[in-house]
Amino acid sequence: MLPLRAPQTRLVHVIKRNTWHRPARNYSGMKGSSSTSSISKAIKYLGIASVVGVPVWLLMDTHDKVPRLESPPTEHLVVGPGPSRDEVTRIISQNAYSFQVKDLAGVSRYDGAQLASNNPCEDRFIHGKFPSPWNHGNQWMAWAVLDGHAGWQTADLLEKQLIPFVRLSLGQVRSAPGEGYVSDELVQRAITKGFMNLDESIVNSGSDAFQSTEPLQDKVKKLALGYAGSCALLSMYDPATSTLHVACTGDSRAVLGQKSPDGKWEAIPLSVDQTGDNQEEIARLKKEHPGEEEIVKDKRVLGMMVSRAFGDCRWKWPLEMQKVMVRKFYGIPPLTPTYDFRTPPYLTAEPVVTSTKIDPTKPSFLIMATDGMWFTLSNEQSVDLVGRWVESQLALKKNIEPEPKYEPFDFGQYWKGVNWRFVDERGTIQDGNAAVHLIRNCLGGNHHEMIAGQLAFNAPSSRRVRDDITVQVVFFTS
Repeated sequence: MLPLRAPQTRLVHVIKRNTWHRPARNYSGMKGSSSTSSISKAIKYLGIASVVGVPVWLLMDTHDKVPRLESPPTEHLVVGPGPSRDEVTRIISQNAYSFQVKDLAGVSRYDGAQLASNNPCEDRFIHGKFPSPWNHGNQWMAWAVLDGHAGWQTADLLEKQLIPFVRLSLGQVRSAPGEGYVSDELVQRAITKGFMNLDESIVNSGSDAFQSTEPLQDKVKKLALGYAGSCALLSMYDPATSTLHVACTGDSRAVLGQKSPDGKWEAIPLSVDQTGDNQEEIARLKKEHPGEEEIVKDKRVLGMMVSRAFGDCRWKWPLEMQKVMVRKFYGIPPLTPTYDFRTPPYLTAEPVVTSTKIDPTKPSFLIMATDGMWFTLSNEQSVDLVGRWVESQLALKKNIEPEPKYEPFDFGQYWKGVNWRFVDERGTIQDGNAAVHLIRNCLGGNHHEMIAGQLAFNAPSSRRVRDDITVQVVFFTS
């Protein structure tokens, strides 16, 4: 409450001395005008503002901008319906893209799509052309899906810097004396070096922030890259040699679909999931950390599903440094005492790189996707789905399918015999984008209530029924 006799301010004294006690002057035509009234109001507002202590502009704004709550009284709850068939198509297509490739031999087109479950989405992707590391004037193509976890920050960094790091490493490679080309082995080593250098920079940025004198906000930004993590699946195509190089860190997956002479589509794996369920990965970890028998338990590496990843520095930083980070920067607590943390690092970003010659005489395509799709689709099913999609496009006629009839559905039916993974009976071709086509089928295909029910969830509840899904499909020229 204001005092009854508020003390006058310097502003009020000035106004009284210069305005209120000044002899009245008679200006012709101004008596009773709106201008005189406006000046008087302004003076009044200035005086009030000086006493009350509120901004002058707030008192002078006489327009009422308060929202009107005009909904009529009711006792009935109104909730909108879940996604319709058209809305399902809109949701799974809203982040889709498709490009015809005109001036690069060996690739005719590629499609992509992304469906978020997290908010913001933790997945990222890359696609496009870049100059050949060796043949000036020529171009390579690259595609990547980046599956972030524990935050989006690491995947977001990879989207911006994975290709530059790999390009730098490739540019340092030279062909052997007397040979006019660079061997696949040298390319694989260069890609691996680019991956490792980038992850080392992420790990060191946290260590550097720990010791630096830079502002707190800058340190926190750098540490976020280390606390989050990301898988990375990168494919690079060299048209000069018709070679597809695929580098995998984590559990995103690449598979090549190739048409056999008998007309069937063959699924050729180009990567292997690197998880705590992979026996080769388990053997590698036990060899690197002898005596630590609990390093892999329940198919997880000290609680982490993947055995290779960028970031995830709680599995890489020294324990004592992590403890200090908790105190100084509100860092995430270390894995101890829940897990037996002795000899970090336990995770690596080192990729497994494969090189495959694309046969131009055989129709073929590449499918790349984060694990959100592979939860419900196998390699063979995904290749079969895209193969059918290709043939429907070549037929140049719209695919007309009879409307399937299903019993009313709820998720409890997964425990009563309804398969939550893809089955052929639910396969459908409705979309003009091959990546969207895969997303639709991995979620439920022609079973509208199954797919719409999953899409009706918003973050964070949606993570109970689906993960972020990112898909790319590349069609090679035949």
